[in-house]
Amino acid sequence: MSLVHRIWQTLPRGLRRGLLFGGMAALAPRPSRHPDRDGPVTVAGFLSTSTGLGIGAQRMLAAMRDQGLDPHATDLTSALRQGGQAVPMVPPAPGPGTLILHVNGPMLPWAMRALGRRAVAGKRIIAVWAWELPRLPADWSHGFRFAHEIWVGSRFVAEAVEAAVPLPVRVVPYPVPAPDPSPRGRADFGLPEDAFVSLVMFDASSSIARKNPMAAIRAHRAAFGDRPDRLLVLKTHSTAQAGAAWAEIAAIAAATPNIRVVDATLPEPDRWALMRAVDAVLSLHRAEGYGLAIAEAMRLGRAVIATEWSGNTDFMHGPGCFGVPARLVPAEDPQATYHHPEMCWAEPDEAAAAAALRRLADLGPRSFPPVPFPVPDYAALIGGSAT
Repeated sequence: MSLVHRIWQTLPRGLRRGLLFGGMAALAPRPSRHPDRDGPVTVAGFLSTSTGLGIGAQRMLAAMRDQGLDPHATDLTSALRQGGQAVPMVPPAPGPGTLILHVNGPMLPWAMRALGRRAVAGKRIIAVWAWELPRLPADWSHGFRFAHEIWVGSRFVAEAVEAAVPLPVRVVPYPVPAPDPSPRGRADFGLPEDAFVSLVMFDASSSIARKNPMAAIRAHRAAFGDRPDRLLVLKTHSTAQAGAAWAEIAAIAAATPNIRVVDATLPEPDRWALMRAVDAVLSLHRAEGYGLAIAEAMRLGRAVIATEWSGNTDFMHGPGCFGVPARLVPAEDPQATYHHPEMCWAEPDEAAAAAALRRLADLGPRSFPPVPFPVPDYAALIGGSAT
């Protein structure tokens, strides 16, 4: 580690963000005042990651191709230092067209600078943003001048963005495709055939406090104790980056005989297979911008028990959906990603979640009607104008 990097790491996190994002905003090329959308479409984002933004970009690309469009793909993972193996960035060709950037507000100028002036000049710039609290933090203002319109996944996020951004905002839900076929079943994941199995899915590096697996553990324990035929599976990844927040959960899971941990980034077919192998998906989140795992479980016809607050309330309705009431509390996050105590997020009712778990277990093995999720008409969205 260089001396400059060591000094940089000693600065407070807020100061580092301000210097980095403010500096990029000063150096990045601005969008054209009169863009020409009559040209190719490019989808750019963290295409090599399993983050929410990365999956959103990947799903959009796949859906566009299924609809007969031919979008160019630009992977910004390495250019914006989002980890993983080095991936070359192939910017869009110069000239008119539409550039859809799956990059949140603070980093949007950085993305524009990485793409370069020639690649963005003349294009209509659409930014796809994901956020999980009722208001945008102040440093998102760095991105306000670098797009012509904003797309978000839910009404919850739209309200936060519309309150802050002087740009058109459009709700464009994430595509939830038909599940990938897979021959894998319970035995492949070490799960007994005769048990009631619930599943919690989360990225440990994003914010364990936000995903709130500890509440799921407590609800499971309250519902079933140590019953060996009542299992809770914690599917996670990136735990090495989560520090003490993950260490506490890992210790409890290791000491509890009916809790299993799957700590790995699974290929898409295996992730679908794991969800298909369980009886219910449990999400006692404190906040969700959309709630992709909840939507995927519904697409499979699996029961969902989830906090009845934030983005998932757009679609979490019907048979198999068990909403968990919650009260609002200050958003305090030890991992700092969502530490905004001046805002609120949800504290779900664990007793209500435990009651829902017991009810589902008493019903015995069953599937609910799979819920189809309409895929956005991207040709119409790209050709139209936001309102």
